[in-house]
Amino acid sequence: MTLAMRAARQGLYSTDPNPRVGCVLARDEQVIATGWHVSSGQAHAEIMALRQAGDRARGSHAYVTLEPCCHAGKTGPCTTALIDAGVAQVTYALRDPDPRVAGQGRQALLDAGITVRSGLLEQQAADLNIGFIARHRRGRPWVRLKLAISLDGRIAASDGSSQWITGEAARQDVQHWRARASVIMTGSGTVNWDNPRLNVRLSELDMPGLDRQQHRQPRRVVLSSGFAVDPAARVLAEPETALVIGCRDSAGRRALEQAGISTWMAPLSESGVDLAAALSHLAEQGVNEVHVECGPALAGNLLENALVDELLIYQADCLLGDQGLPMLQLPGMKTIRDAQRLPSAELRQFGPDRRFRYVLTENL
Repeated sequence: MTLAMRAARQGLYSTDPNPRVGCVLARDEQVIATGWHVSSGQAHAEIMALRQAGDRARGSHAYVTLEPCCHAGKTGPCTTALIDAGVAQVTYALRDPDPRVAGQGRQALLDAGITVRSGLLEQQAADLNIGFIARHRRGRPWVRLKLAISLDGRIAASDGSSQWITGEAARQDVQHWRARASVIMTGSGTVNWDNPRLNVRLSELDMPGLDRQQHRQPRRVVLSSGFAVDPAARVLAEPETALVIGCRDSAGRRALEQAGISTWMAPLSESGVDLAAALSHLAEQGVNEVHVECGPALAGNLLENALVDELLIYQADCLLGDQGLPMLQLPGMKTIRDAQRLPSAELRQFGPDRRFRYVLTENL
């Protein structure tokens, strides 16, 4: 199963909106074949492994990181393929949260006389597919908020300049988090001030198992209550992968649509766009993981509404002073009793900078 998990990780940047799955076929402790799901529409991990194994698959033991599917989508059911190949045993790590499977894959294998076990390295499989699980179990994606700050907690200097607070190693790490996301999301303030691209800038050398043909750019989503975003903004440079979400119809929305950029009208909340509704809409579009890079208002709003599942804070050894832009706007906090306590952080060093990783949602 460890080998299957390693194979599954090769799909970290490419399988979206599908889960990352690996499969190993073995007999008498000898590996016969290894497969992994490359991208949507291509063969699932089990199919790839069965093709490699050929006739040797009969009587083998399949180790799969996710319960084999039993429905026909862009590809056929993996349960049928395993049964037809004569596999004797199947061990999978994680029950599939997709209601089209969710225990039915297991039952199909049992009905065919195959011995089935589950739960082996379950947590590792869940961590690998946390967004896929979140989307199916609670109807919204996994939200990862990234902030880069100075030692005194500022994300920009008093004149608004912020490039670069952290060094090259930290920025390269951010690219990997962007690459695994379904969507990179920001607010109109960040777009209008910094005009960022918010794309993935990694070569295949930085993404093991992935070649240029399999490289996928996450969709870019901009939140703007009144659709006040310049259609020529760099983040919207590829209209087919861009979406602007607002809550007040305007000439700005019509200008965006005339430029070929998709828009969506969200419900109105006290602070503007109803963020929970926006995230639910993204889940309906098959979005698993949302990577957020934004200013203090949107960051604070997401945290205040308990919509952040994971927090990445990159801290550099520099000071920007009390006139610098704060990392968050959380106006409701007046006394120490209002403090939001965070769980213990995972700490890693990237060159001179530190990354604090907080997982705020423990159980889905």
